[in-house]
Amino acid sequence: MRGLGRSFDKFGEQALFYAQSLSYIPAALTKYRKETIRVLAEITMGTGALVMIGGTVGVAVFLTLASGGVIAVQGYSSLGNIGIEALTGFLSAFLNVRIVAPVVAGIAMAATIGAGTTAQLGAMRVAEEIDALETMAVHAISYLVSTRLVAGLIAIIPLYSLSVLAAFFASRATTVMINGQSPGVYDHYFNTFLVPTDLLWSFLQAIVMSVVVMLVHTSYGFNASGGPVGVGVAVGQAVRTSLIVVVLVTLFISLAVYGGSGNFNLSG
Repeated sequence: MRGLGRSFDKFGEQALFYAQSLSYIPAALTKYRKETIRVLAEITMGTGALVMIGGTVGVAVFLTLASGGVIAVQGYSSLGNIGIEALTGFLSAFLNVRIVAPVVAGIAMAATIGAGTTAQLGAMRVAEEIDALETMAVHAISYLVSTRLVAGLIAIIPLYSLSVLAAFFASRATTVMINGQSPGVYDHYFNTFLVPTDLLWSFLQAIVMSVVVMLVHTSYGFNASGGPVGVGVAVGQAVRTSLIVVVLVTLFISLAVYGGSGNFNLSG
């Protein structure tokens, strides 16, 4: 019972932290605008060695390029076994938008922006820099957490746009240039089954994913303890939790949006 009570206490503390982080977003936008812009530039294009690959943008684009290519290769081969390889464009329009691009973008965000945020805040916590900020009457949650939430929310829009475009490009290039399918056939089925509302729901999914991932990582980093080892443990726990959250967000939004009719009809 004592262990169960501690679990409920920890859950309540995290819920309170999430509520405070979201409630201080207006203060972050007004009082700490420069810090928000600095964090935004850091998490999108990267700093230090991460600049060489374009930060989170480069990682997300590379992952979605690879995923889009895999969809094209597997889809063309599998559909070819039953003589309907012309529908490879349909797979690209269907899978990239609803599943692949959102999940890959969420994983990229958790592995780059999220992990970096947890490490930064954790290092500041164990070095007592957060305590120093509070001593100087700087609201630590607003300055360190809410600014990063805003930066992540802004960054996910262009990041996800590039990810979707990269997935579309990789699928088309692989199908047309490597597998030799006619561009007209691919474009016909791609345009036929690409539903604009699916793209809008996909962007909503990416935005929700961004907020939840940043909340998880800032929580673990802000409350880290135990020196450098504790920071490493916090990063590992945050990444594991955020990866689970990414999949759960995809599941719940898919059930909510596509769980009935699925907004999809295939007839011939």
